[in-house]
Amino acid sequence: MNLAAGFDSVTASGWGDLADELDAWTEQGGVARLWWRDDDAVAQTPQLEALVELAADVPLGLAVIPATARPELADALDGAQRVVVLQHGWRHSNHGGAGKKSEFPAGRPLAEVACELGAGRERLSALFGDRFVRVLVPPWNRFAPEFDALLPGAGLIALSDLAGHREAPPAAIAAIPVHLDLVDWRGHRGFIGEEVALAGLTEELRARRLGAEQDTAIGILTHHLVMDAPAAAFLSELLDLTRSHRAVQWVGPAEMLAG
Repeated sequence: MNLAAGFDSVTASGWGDLADELDAWTEQGGVARLWWRDDDAVAQTPQLEALVELAADVPLGLAVIPATARPELADALDGAQRVVVLQHGWRHSNHGGAGKKSEFPAGRPLAEVACELGAGRERLSALFGDRFVRVLVPPWNRFAPEFDALLPGAGLIALSDLAGHREAPPAAIAAIPVHLDLVDWRGHRGFIGEEVALAGLTEELRARRLGAEQDTAIGILTHHLVMDAPAAAFLSELLDLTRSHRAVQWVGPAEMLAG
């Protein structure tokens, strides 16, 4: 999809800045790793079909809500070879009370949380088999650190939340955070805009090239059920640019954990 005709000067400059940053990676002999996570899947929908079609050959981590996932979703993903399933909590229920939304806020009974984590892992394993990668994606990207120790016992090997939500990475398991959420949740709940998205991605790339978090892939977060046309257009253009750039490697959760 060619978006050039619709760019204003600021946005066009943003794409140029991103291309320049990737070229700087090439000059230094580096390869920037990107990964893509999409949340809230429970069923085959037109929005999910469009997402999988957009991703095509790019790895995609699909966070599925275990308690409400429909069995036919597994069949619907049969042809999507680069899509893996991640565990999106248990029921995506808010237990945060008057505080920030969270399915796993501090203070919940340990036994209750352990039961939900284990039940979610068992259900997704049964539904999706080898397509399921045992990564917990906590709803609203919040998981109280007091529950970290429960994850290995529940059969989970990694946690994926939003970078900056925790003071320190979880102990005893891997952390594969996302860094750029394309939805403006505090505003109109649509795309954050090309200017903001491009500036955020370029800044993350530059920080890694200059020495920060070199081992961490940059995660891009989408929500297919609320993805609007501008967000889809941005992703299409981004995929077109990065697929053909030798300084970029798209990786999946399993690849990151193996590394």
